[in-house]
Amino acid sequence: MIDDIKTEAESKMQKSLEALTSAFNKIRTGRAHPAILDSVMVNYYGQDTPLKQVASVNVEDNRTLLVAPWEKSIISAIEKAIMMSDLGLNPSSNGDAIRVPMPMLTEQTRKEMVKQARGDAEQGRVSVRNARRDANGMLKDLLKEKEISEDDLRRGEDEIQKLTDKYIAEIEKMLKAKEEDLMAV
Repeated sequence: MIDDIKTEAESKMQKSLEALTSAFNKIRTGRAHPAILDSVMVNYYGQDTPLKQVASVNVEDNRTLLVAPWEKSIISAIEKAIMMSDLGLNPSSNGDAIRVPMPMLTEQTRKEMVKQARGDAEQGRVSVRNARRDANGMLKDLLKEKEISEDDLRRGEDEIQKLTDKYIAEIEKMLKAKEEDLMAV
């Protein structure tokens, strides 16, 4: 029973980490990275479709992404979708593919992105703590129903706290790496 609660809590904490990784991928650095365009949705035959389902996105050089659509007819739709996204990118098409140059980041822009990364990390920490709270609540419910002893409750809470500490430390490590990545010139 306690192991089931612990497993469920760890699953929720792992999902929080995955959500944070996804959020960090959307924060662009000065370097080109295909994950930056993961959130771009293209109008493809009347349906909003993720960019990676209608084109391949590759790194051409350190500062440029190359988007190669599988159908030439949707180049303008892809170009428009990238421009309309809130990423601040200006794509240019050569008829066959679209080049997306990464603009240089100013010091102020970098600081704003670090602030955004810290906010995302705090969301991750809150999510992990919520998983801890839920797990501890389930343990206390088991104690009320006399299905576990107080010693089992304490042991379970300690295990949940260790999991929480592990995932919060992982979030801190990810945040530190992202901040260094953003502030690197």
